Amino acid sequence: MQTQTHSLVTLFNQLGLDSSDQAVEDFTTRYKPLPGDIELCEAGFWSASQASFLKQAKDDDADWAEIVDQLDSMLR
Repeated sequence: MQTQTHSLVTLFNQLGLDSSDQAVEDFTTRYKPLPGDIELCEAGFWSASQASFLKQAKDDDADWAEIVDQLDSMLR
């Protein structure tokens, strides 16, 4: 089975967010630090569809899971 490799750019695009380097940096600066007791998908700044995508990516250990983990780390 072949899996896709995703980047922060493709993740931000998938979430419907500006994916420019500056926008990604601004996003992480604005929303960090995310408290350790809150799952990334439960953060209050996501829309319902964004939160659902992030939760499903982790729950299914989908090919998005690694880059979702990276974003999670960036927000901690």
